[in-house]
Amino acid sequence: MTFHAIGLMSGTSLDGLDICFARFGKEGASWNFEIIKAETLPYPAEWEKKLRGSIHLSAEQLLELHSEYGFYLGQAVNTFIKKYRIRHIDLIASHGHTVFHQPKRKFTLQIGDGRAVKLETGLPVIYDFRSQDVLMGGNGAPLVPIGDQLLFSRYDACLNLGGFSNISLNINDQRIAFDIAPVNIVLNLLAKALGKSFDENGDLARSGNIDKKLLTQLNALPFYRQPHPKSLGIEWCNEHIFPLLENIEIPDALATFTEHAAVQIADVFNRYRLKDVLFTGGGTYNRYLIEKIRSRTATEIIIPGTQIIEYKEALIFALMGVLKLNSEINVLSSATGSLHDHSSGVTA
Repeated sequence: MTFHAIGLMSGTSLDGLDICFARFGKEGASWNFEIIKAETLPYPAEWEKKLRGSIHLSAEQLLELHSEYGFYLGQAVNTFIKKYRIRHIDLIASHGHTVFHQPKRKFTLQIGDGRAVKLETGLPVIYDFRSQDVLMGGNGAPLVPIGDQLLFSRYDACLNLGGFSNISLNINDQRIAFDIAPVNIVLNLLAKALGKSFDENGDLARSGNIDKKLLTQLNALPFYRQPHPKSLGIEWCNEHIFPLLENIEIPDALATFTEHAAVQIADVFNRYRLKDVLFTGGGTYNRYLIEKIRSRTATEIIIPGTQIIEYKEALIFALMGVLKLNSEINVLSSATGSLHDHSSGVTA
């Protein structure tokens, strides 16, 4: 069986919209893939502002943005299809953009109405992959472990360095996954205070000094001692992280928070005695962060080619759409903590 799908991913760090067109093949129980075309569309300033401020909107304004962003996604896909002259597409799988994520209160919201995407493109669309899991008592995250298991099982673990760092690994023949710590959601915001969109190569952090008192406070946050499964959201950062960073010079805050992220990530590697870990996500380009992680662990850090670094999440959401299309399991309860494995997503 062969399927062609487009995966759409908008990360919490608002780097842009990732679009990945891939071929998936299934032989028996084994899946393989090929990324055919992929690109990131940086958000225009207007859209970045809208998405960043979405958490503060009224219910009516948020519903309006939900529809508007859905049409925006559809238009972006149409442009992508035309640019690369893509002819055969079985489906579009859209993650949407996360506004709220509070699984303990039984809700999560990713805006970008899939019905609007379908109206714009005329193609089948599968969206809203997280809500069902949250209603089933899960964290609604991480979802990518199903792709790690089916496409990248040759590595001991897979780590994504995006807005948050999250890991998935096999323990006793069961795939577990959890968020480790915030990364770009914090580093990018600090860099913006210095007029930069992000801390390129970690150079700003490298120029700062580590504040040992702040580092101790960050490492002492209760989340890091909680058992998995567990996940993080912007609300947690607003409550627990940003208040600690208010009265410190930006380069020092960057240096300290980078050290903090490295400490938490390396601790997980060491705890599970991981031989090798596949790194993906924008944070993989942060050389200073990678150096800091390497200095704290003997685990081999595998850095793949650009396509996998940048589009692995969009690729896996495309796979999740294909799995949903075939009524196959695409969410692992061992990763999210929900009642049982299930096939999630709403079909438009």
